[in-house]
Amino acid sequence: MDRKSSFAPLVDDRTRVLILGSLPGEASLAAARYYAHPRNQFWRLVGAVIDVPLADLEYEARLEMLRTYGIGLWDSIGSAKRPGSLDAAIRDVRANPLGALTSGLPALRCIAFNGAKSAAIGEAQLTALTGVALLRLPSSSPAHAALTFDAKLAQWTNLRKFLH
Repeated sequence: MDRKSSFAPLVDDRTRVLILGSLPGEASLAAARYYAHPRNQFWRLVGAVIDVPLADLEYEARLEMLRTYGIGLWDSIGSAKRPGSLDAAIRDVRANPLGALTSGLPALRCIAFNGAKSAAIGEAQLTALTGVALLRLPSSSPAHAALTFDAKLAQWTNLRKFLH
């Protein structure tokens, strides 16, 4: 089984909120784009948080809008073995260096974990981090169907207070 790797982080010195996924799924890896699966609710959720219809924009425009609003993206997992796209199948994890990344983000106010697997891997690295909120969010993945879009959005809107 081949190792799958995360993309480069999307951050800059204006990043106030860093959203960490676990590891890109098959559709995202094939497209070389964050959250490329058409049923993944990420772009709709973040779009609702910032009141911009991100899902209607071209990919590069989505990324630019995230930068404009101070939102960064990366993954807790740098590489792992995983058949398919399910987080439950992830094995042999090599975590991304989250401490090193976050130490270079002067405006950072919140790290949000998109799902339980991201939180499980990421929080362990960030226990010494001070002055930055850690927020667990329900996964935007279509595999996490236990919650409706509105129920997920109710929790994702907690990001707003860190963006202003």
